[in-house]
Amino acid sequence: MAAAPVLPASPAPTPEPVALSQGARIVDTFIAPSKTFTDLRRSAQWWLPFLLMTIAGWGLVFFAEQKIGVQKMVENDLQARPKQEAQYEKLTPAQRETQVKITGIIYYVAIPVFTLIIWLIMGGLQFGTLKFVAASDISYGQTLGVIVYAGLPMVVRHLLAIVSVLAGVNPDGFTLNNPIASNPGYFMSAADHPFWYFIASQTDIFLLWTLALSAIGFAVTGKVKMGTAFGIVFGWWVVITLAFAAILS
Repeated sequence: MAAAPVLPASPAPTPEPVALSQGARIVDTFIAPSKTFTDLRRSAQWWLPFLLMTIAGWGLVFFAEQKIGVQKMVENDLQARPKQEAQYEKLTPAQRETQVKITGIIYYVAIPVFTLIIWLIMGGLQFGTLKFVAASDISYGQTLGVIVYAGLPMVVRHLLAIVSVLAGVNPDGFTLNNPIASNPGYFMSAADHPFWYFIASQTDIFLLWTLALSAIGFAVTGKVKMGTAFGIVFGWWVVITLAFAAILS
């Protein structure tokens, strides 16, 4: 009697990656970013990192107002804009006080609102480039998710700035836009060299970290070559930085 044929063993099914919570994604962004960005293909939710960034930003504003004062921060900001500073000097004391109070409120509103606006614009630029240049299958929601999680190093920057403020940073020259010495622009005068100051301020350790994470995220989530992803991210950074430097100078 002929022996029954032996059927080849079927390959073991590939296990599905474990779904991550948003909290786990935040941690993995710093220690295992590929896990975070892979999980974005499953769910692109990003409200928790946005909330974390907002709270950290508000914390910086609160402690800076307590230790340095809104009026001093307004004066420091105006030093980089001579025309606006001249207009401010023409105001009456009562008008200046009103403007300072309004600015103190704007600081809190600007953190979530401007952050969202910047993310939405950058999401559109990156999404379009990834779709039409790199032929990625990434969605706009996933693109936005990559940008948000990649921005988490800025939370570290805010926390370090809070520590600096509480430790007694010199109030002269302190600004919320550039609160710590993490870029060459921190040591330059914005009024004397506005073009080079802006470029130097954008060569920030935490911003470059964010850009690198964005590129990794687009390579993983968008399934494009790593070199292509880095070229797209840093290409837009160069274009936008030069454009704003020219406008502000």
